[in-house]
Amino acid sequence: MKITNLIVAGAVFAATVFGQTVDQRRENQQDRVAQGIASGQLTPGETTRIEHQEAGVNHQIHQDRTANGGTLTEAERQQVNHEQNGMSREIYSDKHNANQTNFRGEVGARQELQQQRIAQGVRSGSLTAGETARLEGKQAGINHEVRADRAANGGTLTSGERRQVNRQQNRTSGQIYRAKHNAARQPK
Repeated sequence: MKITNLIVAGAVFAATVFGQTVDQRRENQQDRVAQGIASGQLTPGETTRIEHQEAGVNHQIHQDRTANGGTLTEAERQQVNHEQNGMSREIYSDKHNANQTNFRGEVGARQELQQQRIAQGVRSGSLTAGETARLEGKQAGINHEVRADRAANGGTLTSGERRQVNRQQNRTSGQIYRAKHNAARQPK
């Protein structure tokens, strides 16, 4: 009887996780990262690491879909789900550890906004996996630069560094807009 209950509980859990599409999970995790940035629960270093991992998974999804005529095989879907489960645990762990940061001023607000715009593009299907991977990579690079600059300056950015980051964010913002409004569409 207990084994039957465990099997049923496992099936319910699997249905919940597998009930979401790869794209829904990706968008959900993107929203969780954006919320972690906004609340200060994710540091720039944690955000950079997560962004690199997301970009890698997005690239893998894009390659798999390209090779299979726009769809994922069941084995590929399971592999992506496994990787998304690992990232989900890391996001949770990073958001609930003792490391906290407050993104201050325009730089922090822009980081959060860019993250939300990418998540919205994934949610609406206006960003393909390849586009999302490229944008995530650019965001990760900016986050890494901000982290390094702040570490070198006692936790703050100089006015020159803020201008440089703002220029990079402006370029990335334009790239997000163009990617969301081009003719490529994400297969469902």
